[in-house]
Amino acid sequence: MTERKPPGMKTQDWVEAQIKRAQNAGEFDDLAGAGKPLKLAESHDPDWWVKDFIRREQIETEALLPPAVLLRKEKQQVYEKVRGMRREAEVRDYLADLNKRILVSIRDTTGPVVPVGTVDEEAILAQWDAEQRDRAQRKPAPEPETPPKKSFWQKLFS
Repeated sequence: MTERKPPGMKTQDWVEAQIKRAQNAGEFDDLAGAGKPLKLAESHDPDWWVKDFIRREQIETEALLPPAVLLRKEKQQVYEKVRGMRREAEVRDYLADLNKRILVSIRDTTGPVVPVGTVDEEAILAQWDAEQRDRAQRKPAPEPETPPKKSFWQKLFS
Protein backbone atom coordinates (compact mmCIF):
# COMPACT_ATOMS: atom_id res chain seq x y z
CA MET A 1 0.00 0.00 0.00
CA THR A 2 1.28 3.47 -0.82
CA GLU A 3 2.02 5.98 1.83
CA ARG A 4 -0.03 9.11 2.25
CA LYS A 5 0.94 12.34 0.58
CA PRO A 6 2.77 14.69 2.91
CA PRO A 7 0.63 17.73 3.74
CA GLY A 8 2.95 20.40 2.33
CA MET A 9 3.76 18.62 -0.95
CA LYS A 10 1.92 19.16 -4.25
CA THR A 11 0.10 16.13 -5.63
CA GLN A 12 2.01 16.19 -8.91
CA ASP A 13 5.39 16.26 -7.13
CA TRP A 14 4.31 13.42 -4.82
CA VAL A 15 3.20 11.26 -7.79
CA GLU A 16 6.49 11.93 -9.61
CA ALA A 17 8.41 10.90 -6.49
CA GLN A 18 6.38 7.65 -6.28
CA ILE A 19 7.13 6.87 -9.95
CA LYS A 20 10.88 7.56 -9.53
CA ARG A 21 10.98 5.33 -6.43
CA ALA A 22 9.25 2.49 -8.36
CA GLN A 23 11.66 2.91 -11.31
CA ASN A 24 14.67 2.74 -9.03
CA ALA A 25 13.23 -0.38 -7.38
CA GLY A 26 12.80 -1.99 -10.85
CA GLU A 27 9.05 -2.42 -10.59
CA PHE A 28 8.58 -1.30 -14.23
CA ASP A 29 11.12 -3.77 -15.64
CA ASP A 30 9.83 -6.76 -17.68
CA LEU A 31 6.23 -5.58 -17.94
CA ALA A 32 3.97 -7.22 -20.54
CA GLY A 33 4.13 -5.30 -23.81
CA ALA A 34 7.45 -3.63 -22.97
CA GLY A 35 9.18 -2.38 -26.12
CA LYS A 36 6.13 -2.93 -28.30
CA PRO A 37 4.37 -0.05 -30.06
CA LEU A 38 1.00 1.08 -28.80
CA LYS A 39 -1.99 0.23 -30.96
CA LEU A 40 -3.25 3.71 -31.64
CA ALA A 41 -5.64 4.64 -34.41
CA GLU A 42 -4.01 6.66 -37.16
CA SER A 43 -7.04 8.89 -37.48
CA HIS A 44 -9.85 9.62 -35.09
CA ASP A 45 -12.56 7.01 -35.59
CA PRO A 46 -15.59 7.31 -33.32
CA ASP A 47 -16.51 3.66 -33.97
CA TRP A 48 -13.10 2.19 -33.14
CA TRP A 49 -14.45 0.22 -30.22
CA VAL A 50 -17.19 -1.43 -32.34
CA LYS A 51 -14.72 -2.41 -35.05
CA ASP A 52 -12.30 -3.74 -32.45
CA PHE A 53 -15.08 -5.76 -30.78
CA ILE A 54 -16.18 -7.26 -34.13
CA ARG A 55 -12.60 -8.21 -34.98
CA ARG A 56 -11.80 -9.55 -31.52
CA GLU A 57 -14.99 -11.61 -31.16
CA GLN A 58 -14.89 -12.71 -34.83
CA ILE A 59 -18.47 -11.63 -35.42
CA GLU A 60 -19.69 -12.21 -38.97
CA THR A 61 -20.18 -8.73 -40.40
CA GLU A 62 -22.96 -9.93 -42.69
CA ALA A 63 -25.19 -10.25 -39.61
CA LEU A 64 -25.01 -6.46 -39.20
CA LEU A 65 -26.59 -5.70 -42.58
CA PRO A 66 -30.19 -4.48 -42.89
CA PRO A 67 -32.75 -7.22 -43.63
CA ALA A 68 -33.46 -5.90 -47.13
CA VAL A 69 -29.78 -6.17 -48.07
CA LEU A 70 -29.58 -9.68 -46.59
CA LEU A 71 -32.59 -10.72 -48.66
CA ARG A 72 -31.00 -9.32 -51.80
CA LYS A 73 -27.82 -11.28 -51.12
CA GLU A 74 -29.84 -14.44 -50.45
CA LYS A 75 -31.72 -13.92 -53.72
CA GLN A 76 -28.42 -13.72 -55.60
CA GLN A 77 -27.28 -17.00 -54.04
CA VAL A 78 -30.57 -18.87 -54.48
CA TYR A 79 -29.24 -21.19 -57.21
CA GLU A 80 -26.34 -22.37 -55.03
CA LYS A 81 -28.66 -22.94 -52.08
CA VAL A 82 -31.24 -24.84 -54.14
CA ARG A 83 -28.55 -26.98 -55.79
CA GLY A 84 -27.91 -28.79 -52.50
CA MET A 85 -31.55 -29.73 -51.91
CA ARG A 86 -32.77 -33.25 -52.67
CA ARG A 87 -36.56 -33.06 -53.08
CA GLU A 88 -38.81 -30.82 -55.15
CA ALA A 89 -41.08 -30.15 -52.15
CA GLU A 90 -38.08 -28.87 -50.20
CA VAL A 91 -37.16 -26.51 -53.06
CA ARG A 92 -40.76 -25.27 -53.38
CA ASP A 93 -41.01 -24.63 -49.63
CA TYR A 94 -37.74 -22.70 -49.59
CA LEU A 95 -38.69 -20.54 -52.59
CA ALA A 96 -42.17 -19.85 -51.17
CA ASP A 97 -40.62 -18.82 -47.84
CA LEU A 98 -38.07 -16.59 -49.58
CA ASN A 99 -40.78 -14.86 -51.63
CA LYS A 100 -42.89 -14.39 -48.49
CA ARG A 101 -39.96 -12.77 -46.65
CA ILE A 102 -39.26 -10.52 -49.65
CA LEU A 103 -42.88 -9.36 -49.76
CA VAL A 104 -42.83 -8.62 -46.02
CA SER A 105 -39.63 -6.64 -46.51
CA ILE A 106 -41.19 -4.63 -49.35
CA ARG A 107 -44.15 -3.70 -47.12
CA ASP A 108 -41.85 -2.71 -44.25
CA THR A 109 -41.06 1.00 -44.43
CA THR A 110 -38.22 1.07 -41.89
CA GLY A 111 -34.59 0.94 -42.90
CA PRO A 112 -33.03 1.59 -46.27
CA VAL A 113 -35.06 1.00 -49.41
CA VAL A 114 -33.32 -1.72 -51.36
CA PRO A 115 -35.11 -2.87 -54.50
CA VAL A 116 -35.65 -6.62 -54.18
CA GLY A 117 -38.12 -8.45 -56.39
CA THR A 118 -39.56 -11.88 -55.80
CA VAL A 119 -37.90 -14.92 -57.35
CA ASP A 120 -39.42 -16.82 -60.26
CA GLU A 121 -40.17 -20.14 -58.61
CA GLU A 122 -40.99 -22.03 -61.82
CA ALA A 123 -37.76 -20.98 -63.57
CA ILE A 124 -35.64 -21.99 -60.59
CA LEU A 125 -37.54 -25.27 -60.25
CA ALA A 126 -37.02 -26.02 -63.96
CA GLN A 127 -33.29 -25.41 -63.64
CA TRP A 128 -33.10 -27.51 -60.46
CA ASP A 129 -35.03 -30.35 -62.15
CA ALA A 130 -32.71 -30.26 -65.18
CA GLU A 131 -29.66 -30.43 -62.90
CA GLN A 132 -31.17 -33.37 -61.00
CA ARG A 133 -31.83 -35.27 -64.23
CA ASP A 134 -28.33 -34.45 -65.45
CA ARG A 135 -26.86 -35.73 -62.18
CA ALA A 136 -28.88 -38.94 -62.40
CA GLN A 137 -27.61 -39.59 -65.94
CA ARG A 138 -24.00 -38.99 -64.94
CA LYS A 139 -24.12 -41.53 -62.10
CA PRO A 140 -22.19 -44.65 -63.08
CA ALA A 141 -24.06 -47.92 -63.02
CA PRO A 142 -23.51 -49.71 -59.74
CA GLU A 143 -21.01 -52.55 -59.83
CA PRO A 144 -22.59 -56.00 -59.51
CA GLU A 145 -22.05 -57.12 -55.97
CA THR A 146 -19.92 -60.17 -55.52
CA PRO A 147 -20.95 -62.41 -52.67
CA PRO A 148 -18.59 -62.20 -49.72
CA LYS A 149 -16.05 -64.99 -49.51
CA LYS A 150 -16.90 -67.76 -47.13
CA SER A 151 -14.62 -68.42 -44.24
CA PHE A 152 -13.00 -71.78 -43.65
CA TRP A 153 -15.64 -72.74 -41.10
CA GLN A 154 -18.53 -71.72 -43.38
CA LYS A 155 -17.09 -73.86 -46.20
CA LEU A 156 -16.57 -76.75 -43.83
CA PHE A 157 -20.15 -76.77 -42.50
CA SER A 158 -22.03 -75.90 -45.72
